[in-house]
Amino acid sequence: MRIGVPTEIKCDENRVGLTPSSIREIVAHGHDAIVQSGAGHGIGADDDDYRAAGASIASAPDEVFAEADLVVKVKEPLARERRLLRPGQGLFTYLHLAPDPEQAKDLLDSGAVCIAYETVTDHRGQLPLLAPMSTVAGRMAVQAGAHCLELPSGGGGLLIGGVPGVPPAKVVIIGGGVVGENATEIAVGMGADVTVLDRSQDVLDHLAARFAAAVTTVYSTPSVLEELVLDADLVIGAVLVKGARAPKLVTADMVSRMRAGSVLVDVAIDQGGCIETSHPTTHGDPTFMLDGVVHYAVANIPGAVPRTSTYALNNATLRFVLDLADKGLKQALADDPHLRDGLNVSQGEITEQAVADALGLAYVDPMVAIQHL
Repeated sequence: MRIGVPTEIKCDENRVGLTPSSIREIVAHGHDAIVQSGAGHGIGADDDDYRAAGASIASAPDEVFAEADLVVKVKEPLARERRLLRPGQGLFTYLHLAPDPEQAKDLLDSGAVCIAYETVTDHRGQLPLLAPMSTVAGRMAVQAGAHCLELPSGGGGLLIGGVPGVPPAKVVIIGGGVVGENATEIAVGMGADVTVLDRSQDVLDHLAARFAAAVTTVYSTPSVLEELVLDADLVIGAVLVKGARAPKLVTADMVSRMRAGSVLVDVAIDQGGCIETSHPTTHGDPTFMLDGVVHYAVANIPGAVPRTSTYALNNATLRFVLDLADKGLKQALADDPHLRDGLNVSQGEITEQAVADALGLAYVDPMVAIQHL
């Protein structure tokens, strides 16, 4: 099989689908690789590094998409990339289709076989290809929020950890999953007053056992969430529903009643956002002000630390790439129910129930869909 790695073109995206070391393994398995020139620049890998690993170098994305049987990316393909996909071609990347009907339509029309990192599962029902980026995003969310609390950034002029004699900032984290737990770790380490809300007692028990008295854990109800958000200096939205649009838990009315200079960080923005007033921003222009509240809603937070993020992502994705290459798309998807959970679009059919529900489209069972490959 020929694996293609184009240069990411999403704004401020510096990650790359495969590192030179991953390419070396793919070539060792007897496969070919084609990498677009400059694709690894953000991780400090130049074209010669990829050549040394056994890849050929393409000058343009058209060449990568035209020659590859499987395209491996990081972020969802933009419109000009989607036009390059062809029927039966594999695409392995983050997709986040539920809030993006335009992308979904283009992928359906392309006839490609599109596997989303964010819905691949493991034997525990967890999301192993989302977890490494959720770890990065959770840690960076506190870092970004702390910066936004500074007066020059529009915040209330607070040091997140306070100083002796001056209390720390109140940080409220909505959702105690991978993003939330990692945000909690950093916020605690910075000395903040941290409260985490979740609706899973197991999650709350885990966080309480790990952080003990350093964190307040609260079972989330609408009234409790509202009370805590209105009293917070920094709110981090870390809510995830596999494959689906994020629920709007922080309403516009709540935002209008928050303290001036408080900060909202919506880590769920790539799934539509869990804060009603948020909209996607970029690393180049990461925040906007509404009702006196700073909103940070960068849709590719880990893209700011591409070396860390790319290597962490490849640690999780490489085995699946090798499986797809070694067995072919049909056999690999048939053999592995966890990889099959990642199949979102297959030759004009939606094969992820949450995406179909979000977009009002017909759902086809992935086992049925792959019989046509």
